[in-house]
Amino acid sequence: MKNSLKTGVQVLQPRRLPDFSRCVKLKYVKLGYHYLISHLLKLCLVPVMAALIVQASSLSLDDIHQMWLQLEYNLVSVVVFSATFVFGSTVYVMTRKRSIYLVDYACYLPPQHLKADHRYFMEYAKEAADFDESTMEFLRKIMERSGLGDETGAPPSMHCFPPRTSMAAARQEAELVMFGALDTLFASTNVKPRDVGILVVNCSLFNPTPSLTAMIINKYKMRGNIKSFNLSGMGCSAGVIAIDLAKDMLQVHRNSYAVVFSTENMTQNWYSGTEKSMLISNCLFRLGGSAVLLSNKSGDRRQSKYKLIHVVRTHCGANDKAFKCVYQEEDNVGKIGVSLSKDLMAIAGNALKINITTQGPLVLPISEQILFFATLVAKKLFNAKIKPYIPDFKLAFEHFCIHAGGRGVIDELEKNMQLSPLHVEASRMTLHRFGNTSSSSIWYELAYTEAKCRMRKGDRIWQIAFGSGFKCNSAVWLALKNVKPSCSNPWEDCIHKYPVKLNL
Repeated sequence: MKNSLKTGVQVLQPRRLPDFSRCVKLKYVKLGYHYLISHLLKLCLVPVMAALIVQASSLSLDDIHQMWLQLEYNLVSVVVFSATFVFGSTVYVMTRKRSIYLVDYACYLPPQHLKADHRYFMEYAKEAADFDESTMEFLRKIMERSGLGDETGAPPSMHCFPPRTSMAAARQEAELVMFGALDTLFASTNVKPRDVGILVVNCSLFNPTPSLTAMIINKYKMRGNIKSFNLSGMGCSAGVIAIDLAKDMLQVHRNSYAVVFSTENMTQNWYSGTEKSMLISNCLFRLGGSAVLLSNKSGDRRQSKYKLIHVVRTHCGANDKAFKCVYQEEDNVGKIGVSLSKDLMAIAGNALKINITTQGPLVLPISEQILFFATLVAKKLFNAKIKPYIPDFKLAFEHFCIHAGGRGVIDELEKNMQLSPLHVEASRMTLHRFGNTSSSSIWYELAYTEAKCRMRKGDRIWQIAFGSGFKCNSAVWLALKNVKPSCSNPWEDCIHKYPVKLNL
């Protein structure tokens, strides 16, 4: 039995991320340089404006007087110039992209009575699903290697026997997390719910009717013309997708607030079968959610924490293996679960490779871009036996928020991107303290960095998340000030204990 169990674990052992230095493809670089070229006109205008300013500063009072006398006798030129200037200024103001500010955010903190430590998890698994000894041993090994600690939270439905998996219980979990985080957000920002013009909610596996957005609108009595969106089935990277959608809406609707809420629901998604590829999600996912307040009002810049710089989205769904590597389905006895493919790590690595190759020209210093591009061209044109230069993203970002999907993902990104333990500390500690909270994990990580008082004005933050489909999405933020932790920071009561020493 031990041999068979060992064999089963080996089959499910994920492949390592590919070595980026051997597999970066030139065609994906074009995606990133497309963004760079699209801003070329603005870059060309900078020296022109500088030359005009220098020329204007050299004019004497007599020169200015002579110019005025010439204009007095050429009224048509003055009118045409003025009209052109006014028209051009109006077009610029109407078409320029609005800055998107992150005013504040809140993460749900599960109360102590919903705590689910390792011992409780194993007892629940035994009682709830009546797993045999082989399955229990498999769960025990996964938990030991998971990177989760004993302070994670589970929904109320998992704290009663027999477990409640009804629609009412799932709604109770959703309301507990959503209203808990949103109450905190509205209280900390002093923004009234009726002032919010855009609402985006993402939750992959629980989509009731009326929707989760409707539940929030009803609870807070939001206004009737609010633009609401409910995203489902988009996995753990849906939080970045929701931010991107809110950003696009804020470009259209002036002087507006947008709320983005990200969560996952566990109540109806506990897998009670024995398929090992479906049991892993039971071990990793825990209770959590985040609420983010965005604004395009220029007056909110002073009180905001961050400014959104870029969002880069990568979708590999055209590939069949990528499409099915995270797949909800029935097992051979009809029990529904989410299956994780043994190719997951390789597919995630390919998606990340494309995403960072696109992201590079947007954020990397020009010196890194030249080295990166030159080695790729040399390899392409001269078939040189040299490894492509792997850019140092530590020169572009001060903080990394890597989706806390599992210890293996964090380990491989740390290795392949040559990050230091400090760069991945927030991700590891979030996984340890809160578990995999799906799309909201990147916000718990940001909150950790703030709680450690490491966020300084001008710091750049890179949020990276993976999701079913298969997707890799990332967002880049700029700190507008030395960010202090909010009074509602989820790490407030325990930050002095972290970082904890992990058995890696």
